[in-house]
Amino acid sequence: MINILFSGNGKVLDGVITCMLSIFKRSETKEPFRFFIYTMDITRIKPEYTAISEKEVAYLEGIAKSYNSENQVIRVDVSDIYEKEFAHCPNEMAYCSPYTLLRLFADLVPDMPDKILYLDIDILFNRDITLLYDIDVEGYEYAAARDHYGKYLINPNYINAGVLLFNLKEMKQTGLLKKARELIKTKKLMFADQSAIYRSSTKKKMLPQRFNDQKFLHKHTVIRHFSKRLFWLPYPHTDNIKQWMVGKVHKVFGYYEFDDILFEYIYLKKKFERG
Repeated sequence: MINILFSGNGKVLDGVITCMLSIFKRSETKEPFRFFIYTMDITRIKPEYTAISEKEVAYLEGIAKSYNSENQVIRVDVSDIYEKEFAHCPNEMAYCSPYTLLRLFADLVPDMPDKILYLDIDILFNRDITLLYDIDVEGYEYAAARDHYGKYLINPNYINAGVLLFNLKEMKQTGLLKKARELIKTKKLMFADQSAIYRSSTKKKMLPQRFNDQKFLHKHTVIRHFSKRLFWLPYPHTDNIKQWMVGKVHKVFGYYEFDDILFEYIYLKKKFERG
C-alpha cells in the first residue's frame, strides 16, 4: 500500500483530482493507494473555511477505484485537534491558510502508517511515484527537496514542505512534530509550518530538486510543484498559477505534457458539478 496525505478545505477538489490523476497516469505500479485527507471546519475565521464534504470524498474515491478497486480515499476531520492545539495561535493567519498546519497532526491521528508521503495539492507527477516513495528513509525523520527561493534567501538546506516523505515512526521518537507544534503555538514564523518543521528537524534526508521542482519542468522532473513564483517579464511580478488553470498552464508555461491529465480533470469536474 502506498500512503498519501493531503490537507485542505472544501476548495481542494481541483488539486486533489489533478494530483491523483497524475499519480495514476504516470505510475506503473500495481500497488494500491490509500489517500488520507486531513480537513476541518474553521468558519469562525472565514466563512469559506469549511471541511471537504463527504460527497466530494466519495467522488474522489470513485475516481481512485476506477484505476484500482483497492484504492481508498479517507477523510479525517481534525477540527477538534486543531482547536485544542492551535486555536488563536500566532500563526493562525498563516501565509497560506490554517490548513497548511494540519500536516503537523500526523502523529496525533490514530492508525496512521509509519511511511506516508505528504503532498500539497498544487503538484503534478511527471514521472512514476515509486521513484520518490521507494526512497529509503530509515534513520531519517523525513525526506524533502530544497525550497527554490529559500535555499538562496534563508539557508542552502532550507526545505520546501510541499513534498515530504514522512518516516512517522522516527518522527514520533524524536518528537519532531511535537516540537514543531510548540513553535507554531509560541512564535510567529514567516512560513509557519514549513519553518517549524525545518527548525525542529534533527535527521532529514535531502532530495534532488527534481523531486519537488517549483520553477521548471525537465524530462527528469518527478514532481512539478505549481507554487507561487517570480516572473521577470514583462515586468517583475509574482503569480500563483495552479495546474487546474489550464489556459494559463498552456499560455504562460507552455506546458502541454499534462494535457491527458488536465482534459480528464475537466471532464470529471464537470461531471461532478452536474451531480
